[in-house]
Amino acid sequence: MADSPVERLRAERRDTVAQIETLGQVVDGIVTAQTGTATDDEHDPEGQTIAYERAQAGALLQRARDRLVAIDAALSRVEDDSYGRCERCGGPIHPDRLAVLPAARTCIDCAA
Repeated sequence: MADSPVERLRAERRDTVAQIETLGQVVDGIVTAQTGTATDDEHDPEGQTIAYERAQAGALLQRARDRLVAIDAALSRVEDDSYGRCERCGGPIHPDRLAVLPAARTCIDCAA
């Protein structure tokens, strides 16, 4: 039997929190490494690499934080009994869509 939407949301939340912790450590490590060396991002090839890695890790971290907000909002919708209803048209969100995107806020038609 498939997991319930709430179980999927909770599992995704646990995974996302773990990802945020890991990415936070990666960003902190890059910042620490960058602080320990005198790099000129513009003229030092190594500085460009460090700046790129920091930007990439920072973007991944922000994306994970945004996903956590969306998951928490979906869990709130479960509590207020609005989970599975489209926020735009009020119609049902197809169970297959929720299986793939448990935090989906809109039906496929409104998402398009």
